[in-house]
Amino acid sequence: MRRVSKITAACAITAALALTATACGESSDESTSSDKGQMKIGMAFDVGGRGDNSFNDSAARGLDKAKAEFKAETKELTAKNGETPADREQRLESLAEGGYNPVIAIGFAYKDAVDKIAPKYPKVNFGLVDSVSDAKNVASIVFTEEQGSYLAGVAAALKSKDGQVGFIGGVDLPLIKKFAAGYQQGVLDTNPKAKVQIQYLSTGSDLSGFGSPDKGKAAAKGMLDKGADVIFAAAGGSGAGAIEAVAGQKGAWAIGVDSDQALDPALSKYKDSILTSVVKNVDAGVYDLVKSVKDGKPLTGVQTYSLAKGGVSLTTTGDHLADIQAKLDEAKKKIVDGTITVKTTL
Repeated sequence: MRRVSKITAACAITAALALTATACGESSDESTSSDKGQMKIGMAFDVGGRGDNSFNDSAARGLDKAKAEFKAETKELTAKNGETPADREQRLESLAEGGYNPVIAIGFAYKDAVDKIAPKYPKVNFGLVDSVSDAKNVASIVFTEEQGSYLAGVAAALKSKDGQVGFIGGVDLPLIKKFAAGYQQGVLDTNPKAKVQIQYLSTGSDLSGFGSPDKGKAAAKGMLDKGADVIFAAAGGSGAGAIEAVAGQKGAWAIGVDSDQALDPALSKYKDSILTSVVKNVDAGVYDLVKSVKDGKPLTGVQTYSLAKGGVSLTTTGDHLADIQAKLDEAKKKIVDGTITVKTTL
């Protein structure tokens, strides 16, 4: 990695240089406009970036919608496996220096970088997805993942033939444990005799678990071999591997995450094995922030997207949930009215 001091200026001035693109991360939409009145939106993706069929792609949909509606100029930079905290800081700073506003950081791994960089640019509006920053010019966009995962657990318990189900988490972190906790609670509330296998693909600062389809496939195969017939993977790009493994097992179901994975072109051949997906509408959070900046009333503080507000939900592509939809609706109602409190830890 080149020294930050030598590349910051290059990143701020132009994304046309190949050196800059390499130093700052991948950019799939370079800056070309010279219209000073045009809105400029900067997005810093997490590992996997656009095209991960999951979390980053959900954010990308929000960016694309805002770009089209507001005729905005956009720039996308993407995190790499094994990079340092300074790399994330430099990525955000390059966007802020380049005149992008808002600058939106996708993923909890950007929290420390946002905490450090946002105060240096008080006139720039920042967004942070999946974590909370105390900086005054930051909108912290968070979701009640556990609530959507609870519904997935209800579905898994109702669809499983013998109550053997699995959960694959990308990284053993509090955010992913929210998915696991909600899922397990939904399963056991529906079938107290059920068994939930839980496995994480990496731990701590090793975020490779979000971008290793081979690890997801191996983990899912191991669960299938132990009798699981419904597997929910909250593992970013690694989830594609889990879905592939499940699709190879007759009678087994996969549950996707963040995007409607049954509609993803890269996973279309497995769509008949995807029971549902727990969708986090990151696109809505991204779009709402951009619109607020465009309107001159930028969002700040914690912005929570809950089940009641449509922030999380289950997809119905393929009508695989039709026979249990009434029970899912009942569970949703109980969560929304407070009859059921979903856990956020195991």
